[in-house]
Amino acid sequence: MALATALLTSAPVTAAETRPLPGVEDPYKTDAFIADPMPAIDAALAQAGASGKPVLLIMGTGACRDSAWLANLLTTDRFAPVRARYEIVFADIGMPHVKGQGRNPDVPKRFRFRIKGTPTVAILDARGTVRNRKSAPKWRNAASRSDDEIYNELMQ
Repeated sequence: MALATALLTSAPVTAAETRPLPGVEDPYKTDAFIADPMPAIDAALAQAGASGKPVLLIMGTGACRDSAWLANLLTTDRFAPVRARYEIVFADIGMPHVKGQGRNPDVPKRFRFRIKGTPTVAILDARGTVRNRKSAPKWRNAASRSDDEIYNELMQ
């Protein structure tokens, strides 16, 4: 039974399906995204310089199903090694791919992103150089990815 439960929680789901996260009341809602993210980004980059860790910049919004799912997934016990590996910033950029719903356009502009969907997940070095330019925009399906796939991609 434990194996079946483990397989169910790590299996990908469709956008219409929902799945619980341990300790999270509603995995599709979050307040993790910072309304004024630029100071937090600057602080994370400075900390990355001191710690040698890369920055995981998650550009999204709490109103986005995939952004909220990813933010909540990263709070689970399983993802403690991911949290330890990165300086993490959740930047609220709204949904700029939807007319009139974008916020903080200076964030994607700073890292030369044209947002096609949220979340967009950038891995930055301490200088702010994007290390995953091609894969960063491909996170907009985070809620339908398996936990294993997300974990493996972030830990490589």
